[in-house]
Amino acid sequence: MALGARPGRNGMPARPTTWRERLGALRNLPPFLAMVWRTSRLLTATTLAVRLVRALLPVAMLFVGKLIIDEVVALTQVAAPPADLSAWLSSGLLGRLEALLLAEFALAVASDLLGRIVSLVDGLLSDRVSNDASVRLMEHAATLDLADFEDAAFQDRMDRARMQASGRMSLMGQLFGQAQDIITVASFAAGLVVYAPWLMVLLAVALVPSFLGEAHFNALSYALSYVRTPQRRELDYVRQVAASADTAKEVKIFGLSQFLIDRYRTISRETYHASRQLALRRAVWGVVFAALGTIAYYAAYAYIAWGAVTGALTIGDLTFLAASFLRLRGLLEGLLTGFSSTAGQALYIDDLFSFLRTEPGIRSPEDALPFPQPMQEGFVFEDVGFRYPGSERWAVRHLSFSLAPGEVVALVGENGAGKTTLVKLLARLYDPVEGRVLLDGRDLRAYALEGLRAAIGVIFQDFVRYNLPAADNIAVGRIEARDDRARIAAAASAALADSVVAKLPNGYDQMIGKRFRNGVDLSGGEWQKMAIARAYMRDAEVLILDEPTAALDARAEYEVFQRFQELSAGRSAILISHRFSSVRMADRILVLADGRVEASGTHGDLLAAGGRYAELFELQAAGYR
Repeated sequence: MALGARPGRNGMPARPTTWRERLGALRNLPPFLAMVWRTSRLLTATTLAVRLVRALLPVAMLFVGKLIIDEVVALTQVAAPPADLSAWLSSGLLGRLEALLLAEFALAVASDLLGRIVSLVDGLLSDRVSNDASVRLMEHAATLDLADFEDAAFQDRMDRARMQASGRMSLMGQLFGQAQDIITVASFAAGLVVYAPWLMVLLAVALVPSFLGEAHFNALSYALSYVRTPQRRELDYVRQVAASADTAKEVKIFGLSQFLIDRYRTISRETYHASRQLALRRAVWGVVFAALGTIAYYAAYAYIAWGAVTGALTIGDLTFLAASFLRLRGLLEGLLTGFSSTAGQALYIDDLFSFLRTEPGIRSPEDALPFPQPMQEGFVFEDVGFRYPGSERWAVRHLSFSLAPGEVVALVGENGAGKTTLVKLLARLYDPVEGRVLLDGRDLRAYALEGLRAAIGVIFQDFVRYNLPAADNIAVGRIEARDDRARIAAAASAALADSVVAKLPNGYDQMIGKRFRNGVDLSGGEWQKMAIARAYMRDAEVLILDEPTAALDARAEYEVFQRFQELSAGRSAILISHRFSSVRMADRILVLADGRVEASGTHGDLLAAGGRYAELFELQAAGYR
């Protein structure tokens, strides 16, 4: 487990992170502050400058208050005091008091004004930092491997990183606030040291236990949050399934509501009990530590009061020192616990920066080759073997075949035969564990990754239903051309999706999907036509359609494949389908079984040869007799 936290019984961490690990997490503060500075230098400089001025105001106000009290005491001792306010004012005796009162008023107004400026600037800066961090996270996630996204542990890491990108920006205000408080503490401490240096020692003795306790419970809180990430993700998932437009039909028909509610209650109850246990322990120890601080304050207060009684201190000194000690105690306590909290938040920020330090395994090499325009030899799989991370089973092994330029190859086989895995290897979403994939005689890993994928148009059977306007739903196939309405319309026409768009109230500008207001949902077949349009929008050298007509009726399927045959002329294409009526138009059919090519040939060749293809064809044909 990261940072030394180990889960114990009832989900509680068996021990918190060590002090060394907590202090080590502070290494994240410089890059965090650098990220804040890069986001907006003007806002960052403004909040620091305003906080610097504001940090000196508390001691200035207390000192002016001391002078006011001393001046009032002095005025009460005037031998022949004026009879009324008018006489006092005309005597000139109140001149100094008036100036002091005006100065304190000005300081109070300045403090309020600067406080509002800090709140405004911090709010604006926090929003910008949060947005920039989220963008940075998305940009980095785009560089990572498909294998990462299919790993549950990685999903936990990404979920924690996502939470910190959007919800940990309070650390920024906390760090700036601590810098401000340090300046204020220094100014108060200077005043106390002049009168009684030992008061600072008393403060330290009283506050260190509170600091250590707060640090201990902050680490426990982080460890608990860390081990609870899978449960938190499951809670989010159950909540989404129980109340989502995508799942509402099945939830109602199968009567799943109570099951999902009970599941949510069970998981949330476990999480609550662990959190409550930690909160109770923290509250009990917090009372003990607070009592130590209170004892120290009243010991200091008694000493200062005795000084005033003996005449060593003036009444103004008494007020200034008592208030200074009280404020200093609060500031130091806040700084020490704030430092502990900062170390705790640095643990959380580590989730973001450790995610950003994750490196992709699949990337373009130095001096990468451009995708050949046009292809000369095409793709060749040479004894390729691949198994998914963490799996003992080979998805494909000893797989060898070729895809020539301009050739249409169909892949058939039972579920789990390796058809979709083959496509992922071709698009270099994964790299082979054994063997290699060649493009025009060069290893696929020698080519620029971006250029390779830009030259391949893939529509998977589990395509995404984007809740976007119809035009953008098609344009995602070549998103840089999203403003080219003519190209979008041509792609829709090629996929027979133009008839779908024609029925929408606002045509290509209509929001589709039910997630957002005024969205119009489509049938499964209509969604599939929109997805196929993305492949044509891409205008790629290689077209790959993975079960492209699974949701279409027989007539629509026939029309789509007729159009596909016309539009794929001169392009290499791979077609995956369980419908043998669809694959007959391919130049060559590959029969996959147990992750390798079992047979190859045209539809007629494979029927004549008997074997698995003929058996599957007969089974499917029998259903239409």
